[in-house]
Amino acid sequence: MTSQIKRRSSPPLLQLLETAAYVIGSMLLFVAAAMLVAAGASLLAGEFSVSAWIAVSAAITSVFGLITRRIVDHPSSITVSEGFVTVGLSWFVFSLFGALPYLLTGAIPSVTDAVFETVSGFTTTGSSILVDPGVLPEGLALWRGLTQWLGGMGVIVLGVAVLPLLGTGGTQLAQAESPGPTLDRVTPRFQETAKRLWLVYVGLTVAEIFLLWAGDMDLSQAVIHSLTTMSTGGFGTEATSLAGFSHYTQWVITAFMFMAAISFALHYRALARPIEYTRNSEFKLYVLITVVAVVIVVGGLWEDMGPSDAIRHGTFNTVSILTTTGFASVDFGLWRPALQIVVVGLMFLGGMAGSTAGGIKTYRIGVLSKAAYADLRRLVHPRAVFITRFGNSRVPDPVVEAVQSFFLFYMFIFMASVFLLAFIDANLAEGLDLVTATSAVASALGNIGPGLGEVGPAFHYGDLPVPAKWLLASLMIIGRLEVFPVLVLFTKDLWRR
Repeated sequence: MTSQIKRRSSPPLLQLLETAAYVIGSMLLFVAAAMLVAAGASLLAGEFSVSAWIAVSAAITSVFGLITRRIVDHPSSITVSEGFVTVGLSWFVFSLFGALPYLLTGAIPSVTDAVFETVSGFTTTGSSILVDPGVLPEGLALWRGLTQWLGGMGVIVLGVAVLPLLGTGGTQLAQAESPGPTLDRVTPRFQETAKRLWLVYVGLTVAEIFLLWAGDMDLSQAVIHSLTTMSTGGFGTEATSLAGFSHYTQWVITAFMFMAAISFALHYRALARPIEYTRNSEFKLYVLITVVAVVIVVGGLWEDMGPSDAIRHGTFNTVSILTTTGFASVDFGLWRPALQIVVVGLMFLGGMAGSTAGGIKTYRIGVLSKAAYADLRRLVHPRAVFITRFGNSRVPDPVVEAVQSFFLFYMFIFMASVFLLAFIDANLAEGLDLVTATSAVASALGNIGPGLGEVGPAFHYGDLPVPAKWLLASLMIIGRLEVFPVLVLFTKDLWRR
C-alpha cells in the first residue's frame, strides 16, 4: 500500500520512467537466463573460457535487472502510452546487454558490430557483420540463435506469460510488442493467451529440431536453425546459409518458414479445428500472395536452372524473403534484374499479423487495398456510404486510419533512410550503389536480413561505415516494433506529461 501511495504522488513523467525501469529490469532476467543456457552449451563443448565470459555477461545482466527491480516500486497498472514507451526503450536496452557475450569473449571486439549483431538477433532480422558464422564457438552460436528465438515471440510477451508481472497492464505491453495491428486472444485473460502461444511456438520449434536432426544436420545445427526458422530470423551456422545442406533439409525449412509466418493464435485454434485455416481471410490472402510469388520466381528461373532446381530454389528463397526469414539456398543477387525487383517487392509484404514475421503484414495489405477500393468508389458515388470489409468482417474506421498511418510512416521512414544511408556512404565509404542502399534499408525495416548488391546473400554488413550500421540497427528495432512504440519516444506530448 505504501508503494502505491508513493507512486500516485510521483509526477506522471517519473511514474512513466519508473514503470519502464521496473519492466526492463524484470525482462533482463530472462535475457540473463538465456545467456546461462548458452554458457552451459559452451561448457559441454569444452569451451571453458567462452563459457566463463558468457556467464559473467549473464551475471552483469541479472545484477542490473535485480537492482532496477529493487530500487523502483512495483507498478500496479500501466497505461497505453506507458506500454509504448516501456517497449520502445526495452529493446534498445536488451540489445546493449545482449552484446556483452560477443564483447567479453572477444568474438566481436567492436561495440558497434556487437550491438549490430545483437539488434539483428533480437529483431529477427538476420543481417550479420560476420564473414563466416561457422567460426563462432558453440556457446556464442547458440546465443546468437537464442536472441532471435526470444525476439520472435517477444521477450516481454514471455514475461507476461510466465510472471503475473503487471496484471491487466501486461496486455498493454504485449499490444505494443506483438507484431500486427490487433492483439488476437485465444482466452479472455492475456496471460493465459501468452502461455498458449508460447507453447505452440515451443512445440513447433521442437518438431523442427527432430526433423532437421533426421536429415544431414547435427544436433547443434538442428537446434540453431530451428530457433532461427520459427522466429523467422535467418541466422545460420554456415557462411553459405542453407546452400550446403540437402534438398530434404531445405524443404523442411521451407515448410516451417511458411508456418512461422502464420498467426500463432490461428495455429492454436487449428489444433482443435483445422478448418479454422480455411475460414481465415488473412490466411487465404497470405497463401494467395505466396503462391503467386512462387509461380513468378519459379517461372523466371525455369530456363536458367531447369525444372527441379527452379522449383526448389524458387520456392525456398521466395518463402524465405516473403516471411522475412532471410535464409538463402542460392545467391539471389545473381538472378536476372526482373526477379531482383520481385525480391525487393516481397521485402515489404511479410507474413500474417500475430506471427513472428516482419514487414507490413498481410492484414494491413488487405485492409489498405479494400480501403483504397472504397475510396475509388466514393469518388464515383460521393453520397454513398461504403464500409471497408476484410473477408466477412467489417474493419472499424479507427483501424483503417491506423493502418493507413502505419503505411505512411513506414514508407516515409524507408525513403528518408535510403537517402540518409546514401548520404552517409557518399561521405564515408563511397562503395554503396542505389540497389545496395535501397535493399539494405528495405531489409532492415522489414527484418529480413540479406539484401542485394554489396549486402546480398553472398556478402555481409561488416564493411559498412559505423554510422550506417547504427542507422540500420535503429531501423531493425523500428521495424520489429512496427514504428509507433519507437516514434512515440520522440513526441513532445509524451515528455510534457
